[in-house]
Amino acid sequence: MTSPSLSPDKPIRRALLSVTDKTGLVEFAKRLAEFGVELISTGGTAAALRAAGLLVRDISDLTGFPEMLDGRVKTLHPLVHGGLLYIRGNLEHEAAVAAHGIQPIDMVVVNLYAFEKTAAQPGVAFGHLIENIDIGGPSMVRSAAKNFEDVAIVTRVSDYPPLLEELQRTEGSLSRETRWRLAKQAFALTSAYDSAIATTLEKIADAPEPKSEATFDTNALPKTLRINLPRAQSLRYGENPHQCAALYADGSGLGIAGAKQLGGKELSFNNLVDLDACWELTQEFDEPMVAIIKHTNPCGAATGATILEAYQKALACDPVSAFGGVIGINRPVDTAAAEEIAKLFVEAIAAPAFSPEALDRFAAKKNLRLVEVHSAPPAPIVKHVSGGLLLQDADTARISEGELDVVTWRPPTAEELRSLIFAWRVCKHVKSNSIVYARDGQTVGIGAGQMSRVDAARFGAQKAVLPLKGTVAASDAFFPFPDGLEAVAAAGATAVIQPGGSVKDQDVIAAADKLGMAMVFTGIRHFRH
Repeated sequence: MTSPSLSPDKPIRRALLSVTDKTGLVEFAKRLAEFGVELISTGGTAAALRAAGLLVRDISDLTGFPEMLDGRVKTLHPLVHGGLLYIRGNLEHEAAVAAHGIQPIDMVVVNLYAFEKTAAQPGVAFGHLIENIDIGGPSMVRSAAKNFEDVAIVTRVSDYPPLLEELQRTEGSLSRETRWRLAKQAFALTSAYDSAIATTLEKIADAPEPKSEATFDTNALPKTLRINLPRAQSLRYGENPHQCAALYADGSGLGIAGAKQLGGKELSFNNLVDLDACWELTQEFDEPMVAIIKHTNPCGAATGATILEAYQKALACDPVSAFGGVIGINRPVDTAAAEEIAKLFVEAIAAPAFSPEALDRFAAKKNLRLVEVHSAPPAPIVKHVSGGLLLQDADTARISEGELDVVTWRPPTAEELRSLIFAWRVCKHVKSNSIVYARDGQTVGIGAGQMSRVDAARFGAQKAVLPLKGTVAASDAFFPFPDGLEAVAAAGATAVIQPGGSVKDQDVIAAADKLGMAMVFTGIRHFRH
């Protein structure tokens, strides 16, 4: 037996095409035919190619069997997989394929049934979901990818142009380097596909009848946590220069991972973390809102009638800390806002859009990163611990004025109530323990990440540059003793919003009544570790 041939270039003489996504298919197949490649195809793919005037050989002609069982069996045949898997130049393999009339297949062009898209359809029938689990496609993908030394496996439409360019340059051959790249992509595809199927089916408790609606338990965390994301970007370094880092994205084009960078230098690891923090905070509000973030904590946040007004109010909270920060904005950035923001040195800005005039204004700041972001649906939060991962639902809890429990003899005024709701929403995005002082849709002082709630209250007051008298205060968790409340009152706050639930609640309420403060309980907390 001789060693298999490891020639770096392999000619493409026969290709099997079977795709769900037919984008660019006809042009790609036409060019393959021009290189003298014989085209073999299945079902709808063959019909599309014939409609374009191409000569196509049916898969059933190759195998001698018709496509059967409602299309479940098309390519699952030794004449297909033998043509993909046999090692060219291996004498035993060559003798076996010759004895059984197996013809070589040098390229497979496949993309898979859109299982995830099907699963996302409202009211999808269980039987329809199951039928969209591709079997033949992944089998061909794996066979071709395993034998990459001799076979090219094409699973991405975006690969059509560079492959045609290489075939043109080499007169119909593909290099070993290209075949290896395609094989790695192919195995990543089948891995992600199987993970999506397993994760989806785990959400269905009992198998319903085929025509019945597939009912998913969207609140259940998966029995097995499968994370399969492609690397979207290699980063210069991580939180510190001695750490390697990369960004992995789900390909949806949503959220910070899917944001479109419009200007400035490369985003860093810390930029991305801070951008996500400020973007998530801005999404708590329907009215125009600006958040300025430093090291994942807001140093200023505000709402306003316009983005300009909201920015000016947010900056006024802590203009010193805002220097070199990251800004999140929940409205398109217009010229007026851009003119004002451009006066401050900031690292990055996240917004749903930037006007042409705003882009022109920011263009002078060469290092300023501008990212256009579209909101992503809430997703589970993953955190690493030594030896494993923690998974939890996103904190999507919202509370309205009518759901608050007034526990003091004095209820909050209408103005205090609006400020309390604002402070509570901001407090949710501040590292625990946290106290947020606010007034009229504007943060006034922020005490973040303190080990003691009393320290958080005092630190937030110390950080304030705006008057604290007449503010309200939000606490992300209950006051275990009256001392934290008393520190808030000493700073000048007149009303407090907190979860409640301490064994000392009555002592804290009594202290608030003695101080003439209004206090409301939310019944939920917002720890952020």
